[in-house]
Amino acid sequence: MRTVTYGAACSLDGFIAGPNGEMDWLDFSKDAQSIMGEYWKTIDTILLGRLTYEHAVKSGGGSGEGFPGVVTYLFSRTMTASPDPAVQLIREDAAGVVRRLKEQSGKDICVMSGGALAKSFFEAGVIDVVGLNIHPVLLGSGTPLFLDPGRRMDLELDECRRLQGGCVYLTYRVAS
Repeated sequence: MRTVTYGAACSLDGFIAGPNGEMDWLDFSKDAQSIMGEYWKTIDTILLGRLTYEHAVKSGGGSGEGFPGVVTYLFSRTMTASPDPAVQLIREDAAGVVRRLKEQSGKDICVMSGGALAKSFFEAGVIDVVGLNIHPVLLGSGTPLFLDPGRRMDLELDECRRLQGGCVYLTYRVAS
């Protein structure tokens, strides 16, 4: 069965973006780049929420051409058509789609989203791994990394590594 990973760079106080969406505090060091380069070799599917997709497009990425060899799914209840022919729009039953993808052959699956989409995946129990690059900054407010999944979720530490710039890279397996 394929593994679904939810991961992000976040502040020490648990935000993935500042109160105005700012991400200028991110340090994409050489060792973080190396970790991401190795990780990208293990996946062939990306699951994006609408806001994350829109941010990626504004930043110069996000289209299917930006992720060669990777199938991209965009989850949105408000969009009526995919903004990119290389991106498959999913409007309903997000958890059901992920369950079916996990059963298919292929490489692992990456969730690139925050907010409601990640919350729905946690609620449905389809996320297997949580990966974090924690940055040494307190933002105070902004876009939270986690929303209430509706239940307690126990995690098992898989990896802990100190990165350049004072960042810490952690991966956890979802235990329950």
